[in-house]
Amino acid sequence: MPLLRTLAVTAASAALATAVAAAPASASAGVSAASAAPRGAAPNYATVIVSCFSRPLVMPPDFLLACGDGNDRLGGLYWSHWGSDSAVGTGYEEANDCDPYCAAGHFHTFPVKIKLSDSRPWPGDPHLRHFTKLTITYPDTEPSWPHDLVRELWD
Repeated sequence: MPLLRTLAVTAASAALATAVAAAPASASAGVSAASAAPRGAAPNYATVIVSCFSRPLVMPPDFLLACGDGNDRLGGLYWSHWGSDSAVGTGYEEANDCDPYCAAGHFHTFPVKIKLSDSRPWPGDPHLRHFTKLTITYPDTEPSWPHDLVRELWD
């Protein structure tokens, strides 16, 4: 019996410690939960970009453009503006030339400026809006193969 009582007390102590740790310590300091959210996580008031895995993201450090095969992605993203109607950032695009075919192709990296626009209510969460258009500008070189400068984003 003493062992069972010890286990019960230990479990109750662990539950209490978890509850205390989960309490919003920032509330007394006046810090909002949205500002304490990790980079890439979506605060509940934001306009988001939806990932390939249907996750809402705010100012993500990278973003997959080719969900099916991973042959095109944005990385090293720095966001100079993130608002309700648009977002502007810089980074690089890493794209596969798929020559002679994608499995044998080579990845190339291009500096990019990107703009997100056309925000609409997101069907995945009625409290969020999501960007539906991504425009890529290449300040230096751009891919030599056919590519879209304006892309419609998914829900």
